[in-house]
Amino acid sequence: MKSLSLKILSTSLWKEYAENIEANLFHKFESLKESELSTENFSFYVSVSAVFSSKIEGEGIDLDSFLKHKKLGVSYQPYYTRKIDDLYEAYVFAQNHSLTEKTLAEVHRHLSKNLLHTSKQGVYRSGNMFVMTADGKIE
Repeated sequence: MKSLSLKILSTSLWKEYAENIEANLFHKFESLKESELSTENFSFYVSVSAVFSSKIEGEGIDLDSFLKHKKLGVSYQPYYTRKIDDLYEAYVFAQNHSLTEKTLAEVHRHLSKNLLHTSKQGVYRSGNMFVMTADGKIE
């Protein structure tokens, strides 16, 4: 399996960052606790992340409805919850697996379950993509 080479941020600021970060920050991060609202099969924080990430993509579900759906089993129309359910499952999967090319593809399969055809889930794109803006322009 080929290794992943993620290049999101420039490394030019790493030295300054490392010099200014608190020495015990990793310990603080590791000591974070799950919300009291969470249960064995439900994470409040993952729910919040999934809902607000989906809002960035234009989904209309609100946090209250999704929490009722996940924690209390309240039923809504499938279209209202299925994409956020997929994102929630992708987040949970990612939390429980090390980052590899194989697990990254599996996360993509989870989050694209109700967006893409099965043959396109977990697969690298090979063609150009475009977005149409509200005023009809293509970017």
